[in-house]
Amino acid sequence: MTSKHRGGSETAADIRRQAGGKSLAFVAGNFNVVHPGHLRLLNFAAECSQFLVIGVCDNASPGAFLDVADRLAAVRSIGVVDYAFVLNESTEDFIEELKPDFVIKGKEHEGKHNPEAAVVEAYGGKLIFSSGDAVFSSMDLLQKELRETLLTAIRKPGDYPARHGFADNDLTDVIARFPDLRVLVIGDLIVDEYVTCDPLGMSREDPTIVVTPIRSDRFVGGAGIVAAHARGLGATVRFFSVANHGEALGFAREKLAEFGVDARIFIDASRPTTLKQRYRASGKTLLRVSHLRQHDVSRELAEEMIRSVVANLDETDVLIFSDFNYGCLPQEVVDAIGAECARRGILAVADSQSSSQLSDISRFKGMRLITPTEHEARLAMRDHGSGLVVLAESLREHARAENVIVTLGTEGLLVQSAQNGRHGLVTDQLPAFNSAPKDVSGAGDSLITCAAMALAAGADIWRAAYLGSVAAACQVGRIGNTPLSAAEILKELRE
Repeated sequence: MTSKHRGGSETAADIRRQAGGKSLAFVAGNFNVVHPGHLRLLNFAAECSQFLVIGVCDNASPGAFLDVADRLAAVRSIGVVDYAFVLNESTEDFIEELKPDFVIKGKEHEGKHNPEAAVVEAYGGKLIFSSGDAVFSSMDLLQKELRETLLTAIRKPGDYPARHGFADNDLTDVIARFPDLRVLVIGDLIVDEYVTCDPLGMSREDPTIVVTPIRSDRFVGGAGIVAAHARGLGATVRFFSVANHGEALGFAREKLAEFGVDARIFIDASRPTTLKQRYRASGKTLLRVSHLRQHDVSRELAEEMIRSVVANLDETDVLIFSDFNYGCLPQEVVDAIGAECARRGILAVADSQSSSQLSDISRFKGMRLITPTEHEARLAMRDHGSGLVVLAESLREHARAENVIVTLGTEGLLVQSAQNGRHGLVTDQLPAFNSAPKDVSGAGDSLITCAAMALAAGADIWRAAYLGSVAAACQVGRIGNTPLSAAEILKELRE
């Protein structure tokens, strides 16, 4: 891969010489921080051609925050890139010299003025708009897993803290302030049951796997585990939710009391306490069964919840909406409590999960932080084509949120902020810290809890996202929802 600084004509000639007649694809950009959205676009571009060329815009380019040498080095490390260089001239001028078969731009540029279009059309090339496949696995990440033998499943990046001017040791002061926080959590109470089975084989009557249950373990889940995480991290916690009398509620009350959470459960006779069962064998989940109702609570119950929560806001520093879209948080509850938090200056954050149902994270307006998955963000914006950065920014503006963390599963997360960080960055990316997760179902709950508490303790969004990632890495390293502790987070920061 080449990265020499030279004139456009000389560079174009060198590219054609190295390509040896192969079809060319060209992508230009600043590449301040290489994130999964870039990888998707570049993998798409590589699939369109036989030789992928990247022009990294020089330091004079609008929006280029980091030095071009660092940005070029990051692009050179991407396996699908065949040739990378510093682009010192306009994109359309260089394209006219190189005449690549394909020029690739993000989907968000389609329908806008693209000065390259006339040049590409003149020589018979093709301008393609795509942000890559939303269902994406980076070949570079796969190769990394094959090359490296990790001594621990949790691996923290060094470049991200350096970009934002902190070290792991600096975060201990943030965690030390957690016991001073008063957290109020409102959302759906869920009981998670893990049924461990012994596989017996395949049925002779039909193509069905036959198992026999050998052990059952129950955990508090949903918004309940968010409250338990906050208490485990040191805060004083009040939890508000809706459930019905029965064995599942009795279990949840007992466990929440054991965790030290002050639980205020409103009884709704029209729904069972949500119970989710996972049948597992040989470390894998075979089947999930959910016992639930998804209708909104009655207006009378909604008003009672609003009154009770508002009465406790004088003793609240952080309010967490933990929404699983089962009817606990109808819009009037969200709007009334959110408005009261804004009036009193209380830090409010929200998560709205849609693992098997529809959601709209954008209905939580004016939050300090929202933490959707990519799927949830695309649902909210009805946008299945834009790149990740454009998606996150449009969601942040639509929801009037100060910060957005888009979680990307094994690809980590993307942070989008209304506030400039160091070097002027408003978007950055973190990889997944745990390379060998055992149970990913609780990752988002631990992330938002720790990140929200870090913000309330005085951290900026970049430190908060980092601490949230450490919390998620700890959580996914075990089966079932067990409350986090500050000691766990501190241990990982020190290693």
